[in-house]
Amino acid sequence: MTLPVHSPTLRYFLGCPVWACAEWTGTLFHSGAKKHEYLHQYSMAFNTVEGNSTFYGLPSIETVRRWCDEALPGFRFALKFPRAISHDRQLVNAAVETRAFLTVLEVLASADRLGPSFLQLGPSFSAVQFSALATYLRELPEEFPFAVEVRHEDFYDNGIHEHELDDLLRRLQVDRALFDSRALFSAPPLDDHEAEAQRRKPNSPSRQTVTGQRPMLRFVGRNDVPSAQPWIEEWAPVVAQWIADGLSPFVFTHTPHDRHAPELARAFHDELRKHLPELLPLPPWPGAASAAVPRQRQRELF
Repeated sequence: MTLPVHSPTLRYFLGCPVWACAEWTGTLFHSGAKKHEYLHQYSMAFNTVEGNSTFYGLPSIETVRRWCDEALPGFRFALKFPRAISHDRQLVNAAVETRAFLTVLEVLASADRLGPSFLQLGPSFSAVQFSALATYLRELPEEFPFAVEVRHEDFYDNGIHEHELDDLLRRLQVDRALFDSRALFSAPPLDDHEAEAQRRKPNSPSRQTVTGQRPMLRFVGRNDVPSAQPWIEEWAPVVAQWIADGLSPFVFTHTPHDRHAPELARAFHDELRKHLPELLPLPPWPGAASAAVPRQRQRELF
């Protein structure tokens, strides 16, 4: 099946923060889908995914090769840098850990499955450590795509620190990962998942800054997906313009409970189509498509 989001003529990638949510069985996944089938079926609906698990530990090379085999052609993995690099060592004396991470990226690159890997800096990583960030980024291989997500208030000052960061990223052609959690914090939590998300996720100022060729938007909604519509309507023309400008945006939709993330992604895609009429609808999810096929009547045994 050829999917519109997999088309080589479309420079647009859409996905969720995970590919293996058991509660997608019967909707995104076929009813009765096994865990080893999740990635393949996920890649039938979306063409990228955040690899947040690499923040906590790296998979084996054999596992990464299996990912490459299971995902459809055109699929891209956007892996998060390990916390040992970003948080524990704070980019200093992290050569061993970085080499191990780059080895994983090399496997993905050789299989044409590599998306922008994103370096998420901790909330305490401030402008005081800017030189460490500059040194670290300059030593990364230029042939791989990277993005940086900042969380300290220094980098949202609309002044010298933020401009210095953006200038560095532009010079190195590293994208600034844009994290928008305004929808999440727009109202008090309605359930435990939303309460936990509001406790853990940052409420950073929203930015639309472009510093490279692959703008990355990490959009956080709520479990009540329609409540995020005002912010989707704000972002859709921005992303449409990125595409019109020849950029290759990566959009990842988050919800406090992962169960709702595909629905939020579909809502985003539907809104984007209003600004890009040539963009085809997302295909039916594997679970929905299989449910629409009537089962053959079982042959009588007697």
